[in-house]
Amino acid sequence: MDKRKALILLQELLKIKSVNNHEAQVADYIKLLFDQYPAAQVTEVNYAPGRSNLVITIHGDQPGKTLGLSGHLDVVSPGDISAWHHPPFAGEMDTDNVYGRGASDMKGGLAALIYVLLDLLAEKRSFAGTIRLFATVGEETGNYGAAQLTRQGFADELDALIVAEPSNLQVEYTHRGVIDYEVSATGKAAHSANPAAGNNAIDQLFRFYEAITTLMAPKTKVDPVLGPLLHNVTQIAGGEQINSIPARARLYGNIRTTPLYPNQPLMTEIEALVAELNQQPENELQLTYHYPESPLPGNPQAPFVQLFRKVATHTLGHKVAVVGDSGATDASEFIRAAQKFPVVIFGPGNDSGHQADEYVAIKDYIAAITIYQQVILQFLR
Repeated sequence: MDKRKALILLQELLKIKSVNNHEAQVADYIKLLFDQYPAAQVTEVNYAPGRSNLVITIHGDQPGKTLGLSGHLDVVSPGDISAWHHPPFAGEMDTDNVYGRGASDMKGGLAALIYVLLDLLAEKRSFAGTIRLFATVGEETGNYGAAQLTRQGFADELDALIVAEPSNLQVEYTHRGVIDYEVSATGKAAHSANPAAGNNAIDQLFRFYEAITTLMAPKTKVDPVLGPLLHNVTQIAGGEQINSIPARARLYGNIRTTPLYPNQPLMTEIEALVAELNQQPENELQLTYHYPESPLPGNPQAPFVQLFRKVATHTLGHKVAVVGDSGATDASEFIRAAQKFPVVIFGPGNDSGHQADEYVAIKDYIAAITIYQQVILQFLR
């Protein structure tokens, strides 16, 4: 491995400001890296103007399994620049860390995957089967790119998938899903001195709140790795002024799902609840979901998970934990593909994502490259 080249690649990715809906420039940069290798099939899948996913496919010298690699191109906003000691889009490096927005979440993991594939092509390493890298748009705001690629069939042939999200170099095999929902209430405005002339939209939301709290209360099964189902109402807004009965109000809720309580049955129950409330003449409620993502089921004893654990343990020189994660990833979309396959979420990175002075440890980044390379070559023997 050429450590200097690997670090330069990461720094160059960090210098590209691919905040939320501006991923095209980083996609173009990655395309240029692979243009010199005819064996790499680069497919650009446009999502919207200025937003393109990349699918990079490399075939081995004999038939075999198909391994997917996943990383997202977008990063979140740097926020208050004055809070940073290292500029967010400079790729600054010291003896221990590389800094920048996306260093941990997740250009560190994406750069490591890219470096492994470029090395494989340059060295003409032998393997059986197919490697397919998905570089996606819109992960931070709804997994749009992964959903698009899955709908178009790019993940249908996968036998396993590596998602290079930051995991502190732990092997993650399962994670929570998420349901963000909005309930809007329409009432009738009136003077607060004559409330009977109106219909209080906030009162309608209170009825919904009480009903959904009752609905969720019996759901007490606890996932042994991910924990219980979590439901929180996180925002309520409504009314125009203090002496008027509000004609409109909105409530927002967040549900963190587990494989024991998957998304679709819960969504069906909530829809039925709203429909039942709307049978009452005083209620006019509308339910909207905002980019729900399914939980990732998994088996810690699956051969692919255990291969990853074995390689990581050998490379790092200590026992590597096999764990779950509380957040959702692009895997929530890719698992909707035509056939089932194991997923491992593994990447360099830590809890500094979305914070000022986000960073990735150099030693972790280099270790991830070694681990990815060994897993790929052993899986695709």
